[in-house]
Amino acid sequence: MRIAILASMMAALCLPTGVMAQDTRLGQKTYERYCAACHGADASGDGPMRPVLTVAPRDLRGLAKDNGGAFPLARVVRQIDGRDPMLAHGDPMPVYGDFFEGRDVVLKIEEGAQIRTSKAVVDLVAYLQRLQER
Repeated sequence: MRIAILASMMAALCLPTGVMAQDTRLGQKTYERYCAACHGADASGDGPMRPVLTVAPRDLRGLAKDNGGAFPLARVVRQIDGRDPMLAHGDPMPVYGDFFEGRDVVLKIEEGAQIRTSKAVVDLVAYLQRLQER
């Protein structure tokens, strides 16, 4: 019995940190607080701030569709955490300062590669993945 418990604990430790750390519930709360004003409550790009923005917010539900059916995980992470600045936000993301910074976790991305980002970004991206149109 002890060997089985030890084996399952070791297997869990071998999983990429990002896989274990994803929490779509927290990601949804983050989205509602920081993203919905521009991208809309349903992520359609039609938030209440849309009329005053110089660049229309993107419909975040079609990220996978616009990428040949595969969610562009690495690109989305890099845009949210600031490594790939978004002109629509005026400055590199995050526009909310240190919120998206913090304890880094490893997230497994396309082709088995890994990327380090904050837990908040991992959760937010997990939520965005869940919203993708089928």
